[in-house]
Amino acid sequence: MTFVISCACMKDKNAISGKVISIENGKDGYTAKINTDKNEVYFATISIVNLGGPEKFKRFKEGDEVSLKGEIWKTDTEKHIKVKEIVSVK
Repeated sequence: MTFVISCACMKDKNAISGKVISIENGKDGYTAKINTDKNEVYFATISIVNLGGPEKFKRFKEGDEVSLKGEIWKTDTEKHIKVKEIVSVK
């Protein structure tokens, strides 16, 4: 059981940085497609609930340079991050 908890905590420390290339609005927030410095594409889910409240929520625009922390997972063809912290937006 301790191992499972440790792995979950480590996932939250994952971070990405890159440029917003598109945005798709959703019911509780939006998904931003991010192209990282390593030319990897991530689908970042940004919602008020995952960020911990409306005061931490920010709306990105295409072209913004962002740094994000959260839980990263991969499917066969895509990389995703459930954003828990918006570190910076430029």
